[in-house]
Amino acid sequence: MPEDGRRVAELSYFFPAHNEEANLGPLVGEALLELPRLAERFEIVIVDDGSRDETPAIADRLAAQQPDLVRVVHHATNLGYGEALRSGFRAARFDLIAFTDGDRQFRVADLGLLLTRLAQDDLPDVVAGYRQKRADPPIRTAYARAYRLANGIFFGLTVRDVDCACKVFRRDVLGNVRVESGGAFFSAELLIKLRARGSRLVEVGVPHHPRTAGSPSGARPAVVARAVKDFWLLRLRLWANREKALRRGVPLVTSPDAATG
Repeated sequence: MPEDGRRVAELSYFFPAHNEEANLGPLVGEALLELPRLAERFEIVIVDDGSRDETPAIADRLAAQQPDLVRVVHHATNLGYGEALRSGFRAARFDLIAFTDGDRQFRVADLGLLLTRLAQDDLPDVVAGYRQKRADPPIRTAYARAYRLANGIFFGLTVRDVDCACKVFRRDVLGNVRVESGGAFFSAELLIKLRARGSRLVEVGVPHHPRTAGSPSGARPAVVARAVKDFWLLRLRLWANREKALRRGVPLVTSPDAATG
């Protein structure tokens, strides 16, 4: 529950899932337990990113059990992390939109820390979590440090944990940005463009937990190579024509009535 004990009126919560059959049921169960403490009205959107295990079937079963609260977006093939996030944003119907990953390394209850910060007097547009103590293999931590440094140098993005998958957004600011990347650079591009459009972004520390099931894919060479490519494409385009670069990409949100999943 937010620290002030007050619930927000409405909250869309989504998470991407790629081959997360062991995590899916427990995560949705956790969300159904915790979200009523955070919001008077809520929805859960599962984004199945072309999973090849039992994730699609489990997701459909969970949605059938709670059709008023749980929806599923399926990708026929694995499109990548950024495309999964894009689908989650587009499916979200409420004015506050939050996401975590589907690997259960973040707790749904900790979204309350972000919602409390969102309600403070300065009324930020985005609250981004940062991992207080990262529970990842050393190679991923090393990548993250280099990535943070590069984003600071080349984009002036000083967010301490760009890819922390625990964020809350006000829907209205998302209507001002388009994101081109469909891969791991998606979160950085989104924050870079939000900052460029004048959105107020603040950070809150959140716990990070070890993965107990499934396998991470973020450090695969193909994933890293795609992120590096998208990084440099955006940097070069911003140098060439800033306004044109900021307009490139796909809108993140639809009208609430159109967000049917």
